[in-house]
Amino acid sequence: MTPGDALVRAVRDAVDAGEIDVAVPDEVVVFGRGGGVFESPVALRLGVDPWVIARRVGGSVSGPGFVRVVVGPELVEVIRRDPGYGVARVPRGGWNEWPRTFDNPGFSVRYAYARACWVGRWARELGVGAGPFEGGAEELVGALGDVPGRAAQAEREGDARPLMLCLESVAGAYHEVHERCPALPVGDEEPGAVHAGRVGLAEAVRVVLGNGLNMIGETPRERI
Repeated sequence: MTPGDALVRAVRDAVDAGEIDVAVPDEVVVFGRGGGVFESPVALRLGVDPWVIARRVGGSVSGPGFVRVVVGPELVEVIRRDPGYGVARVPRGGWNEWPRTFDNPGFSVRYAYARACWVGRWARELGVGAGPFEGGAEELVGALGDVPGRAAQAEREGDARPLMLCLESVAGAYHEVHERCPALPVGDEEPGAVHAGRVGLAEAVRVVLGNGLNMIGETPRERI
């Protein structure tokens, strides 16, 4: 469940419980603050006590009444189970094909997708299955959680750039995790739960970047 989904459900549950009397929105605006932290002005827009909503999502209240939600590593499993995660009707967009260096954000996104696919292929060959992700990549998980909101923004504004910038954030965070925390055993290292979790994380990244590239009109490539 995305932060936006959780907030909509919290509003619906509060209405059903008689705590507030408002029309339940189909979606809410959510801002990513980094590190898996998200804030929404949903309570301000509905004119209700933000704590009523915050308590139902296990969150808190910040600033003038923003509901704050922290997304944990369980989001990875949510994405793995939802092949349509974050999909919206986004206008065409895209980056230059060249240069194929990290100075080109398009290359970074495409290469991150290819890397995530590579992890999946090698994991299957080594017999390392995907498992629950136990945490340790807060920036990446936060960027993954931000994708549905930015895709919805891109659809709403008729501009692919909000989604593209978010995909760039996902890619940058994944490259760092991929280099720092190898998903597959190295040398004589035995595969364990931590590797299975990282394989699951790579699978979630593949879903998100693949969907993102498709949304902006680009065919994802497993090899570049």
